[in-house]
Amino acid sequence: MNDTAIDYAAVFQALPGAVALLTPELVYADTNSEYLRVSGRRREQLIGRHVFEVFPDNPADGAASGIRNLEASLRRVLATGEREAMALQRYDVESSERPGEWDERYWSPVNAPVRGPDGSVVLVVHRVEEVTELIRARGGRGTGGDGARAGSRGRVLEAELYTRARELQELNERLRLAHAREREVALALQEAMLPAGRQVGHHRAAVRYRPAVGALNVCGDWYDLVDLVGGNRIGVSVGDVVGHGLEAAGVMGQLRSALSAASRVAAGPAEALNVLGRYAHVVDGAESATAVTTFIDFDHHIITYSSAGHPPPVLVHTDGRVEFLDRATDPPLDARPTPVPRPQARTAYDSGATLALYTDGLVERRREDIDTGLARLADALARHREADPESLADAVLLELLPPGGATDDTALVIVRL
Repeated sequence: MNDTAIDYAAVFQALPGAVALLTPELVYADTNSEYLRVSGRRREQLIGRHVFEVFPDNPADGAASGIRNLEASLRRVLATGEREAMALQRYDVESSERPGEWDERYWSPVNAPVRGPDGSVVLVVHRVEEVTELIRARGGRGTGGDGARAGSRGRVLEAELYTRARELQELNERLRLAHAREREVALALQEAMLPAGRQVGHHRAAVRYRPAVGALNVCGDWYDLVDLVGGNRIGVSVGDVVGHGLEAAGVMGQLRSALSAASRVAAGPAEALNVLGRYAHVVDGAESATAVTTFIDFDHHIITYSSAGHPPPVLVHTDGRVEFLDRATDPPLDARPTPVPRPQARTAYDSGATLALYTDGLVERRREDIDTGLARLADALARHREADPESLADAVLLELLPPGGATDDTALVIVRL
């Protein structure tokens, strides 16, 4: 059966759990039948209304925290795009048959994001499992003798369960705060390590950096743009260190800085990569790292390039012809125990052409030949070649990266020649 034959609306209604769809404004967009049953509400009482307007806190319970806890979880899912399972919650519900009377209810909620085509969260799946009967069973309802002792033991178990659930929620909150602090460090590290386009003078360039889904916004991919000594020239490079997170970013910073320094004094890109390769041998974590660097001579309209195991840069000529710069490709930086001079090649271009350098996260997909990704990139660059570099970079990422975010890090540099 293919996807077009599936009635997803019917599937949603038939789900065995109680599920509601909430908009980013926390308004009910839809619910399934089970959600209506456990909440004791009709569909017209929910759809289009704010969740906390329909289900306020019990005014008789001064310690009620249902709204506060649920709203905090929903806001986190909207902000982070990550699924969140909440601890056991007491959230009383006003009787639909007896207004003013509140039923003591216990719930186990899970909130998950639904992403739109641009990757933003457009809906939140709010699934709840009612555990009120479990709590009541643990509490016992007998009287006298054994029944009283059973009830006492049950109330102890109920209190223990509820206390442990609250402790778990508090622990999760502390972990979230620690993660937020680590992310702040990661962002500061990224800004310090990755240069801005202003470092290439008046030449128009755009840079983009997208970490893999679940990363801390830092990764092992990097780019560099430097003014070269002698003439109207710049060096543009990208590289890829295996791994994600702060450790990979530390290695990335060392390699990027080394190549930036080497490019300023090297006779050409191959010599710069020779120096970087020697350096990579003494850097822990640089195993299998790749890089490609291009020297652009704007006076003579010549690009000289060399690659160490990296996907080839793409040159889009003004007539739409696409040229992959793949005539000077060599193994990764530390592949040879004894350094061997790397190859380099040259190609000419006309004013107004576009050069794109990137990392493999942009073109590689599981169970897909990389040539398919390269063809997709070439097509996007050619179709949007007349756009300015910033708009072109955005268009390429929108077309090539999955809506929910890539599973590998991605760096992209666009230079208008």
